[in-house]
Amino acid sequence: MNGDPVPEDLVEKLEQLVGPAPEPENAVLVDDSRIVRWTGPVFALFSVLLLPWIVYIALSLPARQLSPNYDIAWAGFDVLLSAGLASTAYFALRRSRYLSTAAAATATLLVVDAWFDCMTTPGRSRLESIAACLFVELPLAAVCLWLSYHTHQIAERRIVLLQRQRERRRPARR
Repeated sequence: MNGDPVPEDLVEKLEQLVGPAPEPENAVLVDDSRIVRWTGPVFALFSVLLLPWIVYIALSLPARQLSPNYDIAWAGFDVLLSAGLASTAYFALRRSRYLSTAAAATATLLVVDAWFDCMTTPGRSRLESIAACLFVELPLAAVCLWLSYHTHQIAERRIVLLQRQRERRRPARR
């Protein structure tokens, strides 16, 4: 081993397996910031870890909690959240222009999940929901919002670089 931490080696191996998306802007500038490089593998892991939770709540929540299909509603929402995390992971791994959109949508789902978890959890379990909100859902939403903003900044830099390349290729007008 060359002294790098093991997780960094795993990220590099994943990058070798899943290259940047074949989008024109990636030919000019690939976003290799550490947080984007790590988002792909970490969010992929989160989306997989959410699957047992979805099964658990689908089986354990009451079928009725002042509304019919309460269990199915929450399990379905978590399926959407898992898809958001997975799509954010995929687009981060690919350094795709779609990362911004996926990250913004995932942030929205995380904030909505945090809110409704805190507001619909009864009794003593509410403290657990608040802790999950403060230490998991809202920090992940903040990361997603940063990713969305950062990806927009990279897109702007790509446009400037593409314009410069285009200007260099044009013959001088007289």
